[in-house]
Amino acid sequence: MASAASVVEALGERGAEVSEVDVQGADFEIAEGTDLAFNVIHGTFGEDGQLQKELNRRGIPYTGAGARSSETAFDKVLSKKRFIEHTVPTPFFEIVVIGGDKVPSIQMELPVVVKPPKEGSSVGVSIVKEEGQLAAAFEESAKYDQVAMVEEFVDGKELTVGILDGKALPIVHISPQDGFYDIKNKYPWMTGEGKTDYVCPADLDEETTGKIQEAALAAHKALGIEIYSRVDVLLGDDGRIAVLEVNTIPGMTSSSLLPKAAKAVGMDFPELCERICLLSMALRKRPQVGDNQ
Repeated sequence: MASAASVVEALGERGAEVSEVDVQGADFEIAEGTDLAFNVIHGTFGEDGQLQKELNRRGIPYTGAGARSSETAFDKVLSKKRFIEHTVPTPFFEIVVIGGDKVPSIQMELPVVVKPPKEGSSVGVSIVKEEGQLAAAFEESAKYDQVAMVEEFVDGKELTVGILDGKALPIVHISPQDGFYDIKNKYPWMTGEGKTDYVCPADLDEETTGKIQEAALAAHKALGIEIYSRVDVLLGDDGRIAVLEVNTIPGMTSSSLLPKAAKAVGMDFPELCERICLLSMALRKRPQVGDNQ
C-alpha cells in the first residue's frame, strides 16, 4: 500500500491520470480505457505470475515482468536451477521436505539459512548456526510451505543491484544495525523495531563493482525478466560473489532500494516510475488476450 501511494503521487506529478485498485483477488475491476496497470503488489498474486496471467487474459498491459518470468523468479528453487544452468554464482543449497515430529536431517554443514521457497520480504527466513536451532527454523518455514530451501550461509556484505532496461544501476550496500536484513529491518516503520543503514553507491572498488553488476545482470537475464528488477547479492568476506534472488516487484516508495539506485544516476522517483511505464507500454502495446508470457 505504501508503494502504491508513492507511485500514484509520482505519476500524478508527471501528468498521468491514475486510479487506485485495491486487489483482493482475481475479480478486481479496472476502469474501461486504462492504458496500463502499474503492478506494485509484493508477494503472492502480484509477484508470482498470477496477476500477470489475469491481466493477460483480459488484454490489459501492465508494468514489469510477465507471467512466466514472475513465476520463475518468485520460486527460489526454479530460480536456483536457472542460475546454475546459466553459471550465475549462487550459494549451494538443498531441498528438504518438512513433515511429522522428526526434525529433517540436512547434508550441508552449519551455518545455513532455512527459507520457504515461495515467499518474499524475508518471510519465514532463519539463520541457523547451531544444531539446536534447526527445529525452530523448520517450524517457522513450515508456516508457509511444507518444502524448505536450506542454503549455504555466506558471511559478508548484503548488497542489492537494480536492473532497468537491460542495465545495472549503482549497487546499494544494506547494513542492518543488528542481525540480518529481515522483515523488521526492512520495514521498521511497520514493525516498530529494527534499523538499517544504506550506502549508494556501495563503497567498493571499480573491479568488484563491475563483477557484482555483471552477476546481477546475468541473474536477471537467466530468469528472462522484462523491464526491471532488483537482484540481491552477497559479497563474502573472502571476495566471493553469491546471487540470492531476483525481486520482480521491488519496493517502490521514494526511499526504497531501487529508487535509491536510480537517484544515484540522476533519475528521481517520478522519472523512474514514468520510465517503467513507458518501457512497459512499448513492450506490451498490443497484448494478446490469453497470452501467459
